[in-house]
Amino acid sequence: MNYRQIITIESGKRGGRPCIRGTRIAVSDVLGWLAAGMSHAEILADYPELTEDDIRACLAYAADRERRLLTAQ
Repeated sequence: MNYRQIITIESGKRGGRPCIRGTRIAVSDVLGWLAAGMSHAEILADYPELTEDDIRACLAYAADRERRLLTAQ
């Protein structure tokens, strides 16, 4: 998945945190909801502006960031 088409970083939005395009929903918000046990269906019901691809993009972004951090050490 190419999360770069979905995840954006804008300096004036949410303090420059990575967000889902066109929203103020941060990647960390979605990851936190998943970590708290929310299902994809629950997140989509609570935030109808999101799509399944948006959730997957957040996971792909986090995985890519983790890989980059490990290789930078």
